[in-house]
Amino acid sequence: MALQLGAQSWVLQDSGVTASLRGVHAVSSKVVWASGSDGTWLRTLNGGGKWETGKVTGGEKLDFRGIQAFSATEAIVVSAGAGPLSKVFSTSDGGTHWQFLFENPDARGFFDGVSFSDRKQGAILGDPVSGRLAVFVTADGGRTWTRREGPEAHEGEASFAASNSTLRVLSGKDIRIASGGKGGARVIRSADGGTTWSAVQTPLRHDLETAGIFSVGWKSASHGIAVGGNYQNDKEGIANLAITLDGGRSWKLPAQRPAGFRSAVEYLKSERVWIATGTSGSDISPDGRVWRQFDDGAFHALSGGWATGPKGRIGKLQTALPR
Repeated sequence: MALQLGAQSWVLQDSGVTASLRGVHAVSSKVVWASGSDGTWLRTLNGGGKWETGKVTGGEKLDFRGIQAFSATEAIVVSAGAGPLSKVFSTSDGGTHWQFLFENPDARGFFDGVSFSDRKQGAILGDPVSGRLAVFVTADGGRTWTRREGPEAHEGEASFAASNSTLRVLSGKDIRIASGGKGGARVIRSADGGTTWSAVQTPLRHDLETAGIFSVGWKSASHGIAVGGNYQNDKEGIANLAITLDGGRSWKLPAQRPAGFRSAVEYLKSERVWIATGTSGSDISPDGRVWRQFDDGAFHALSGGWATGPKGRIGKLQTALPR
């Protein structure tokens, strides 16, 4: 079934699951992985023609909101939850077997997302512990994790585990974090692998615990877009998107923005467009300054022109843009 509006549409997939899906990672146009609640993982090897599904062994009751895939057979999943409910598992055989790798060492910790720049270099972001955002890094593909002294958090500041995209590792040393909450809506960067941090306040709204930045996408190291809003009122479009052209040193609100809360944004290189999505709809933009809504269905996360959402919802983007 296609939800058609203008020249773009989400083609809805038969995922075979009813879990809330907040993790998605497209390895290629054919190979896509997804993850979600109740220990759920999914994989397609033929561009959505068929989805394989299963449960992560040892994590059947966990909420896997983050996923990073490396190939048709290799992936890492990260769960969100208080303390020991935040765990990391990996598979090297397409989901047949899963290996436990790491557990949140902080009883009051909460993992928000995972990101890798290549097969070896990656990071995990967690909510503040002892006044600092929690950051763990790996240089061996996730087999071992080392705590870095994370950036100091403002009062009321945290990160949202909504779409696995408040953390982006652009290289082994270039780590970028986005925050929310009353003290948040900041973009925080480390250029040395988490040894030192610098932070910039963005103009996105952060007047409520439920508001702030929910995702940052990067077209390049200098050109990025942050999206968010207030997820409890997802039709409000107040200060919900900002653009940077200088690597995050400054951010501006464009005059025209999506109509509501957006939890994920990405630059789709194959189509040369930006896509933003959330629980009240999806939008498309050629430059980040002019946006047009093309769908009003609910999604949480984006990767490579794929979207995942509540109740097992998966969409594959179709476009008919002039080349």
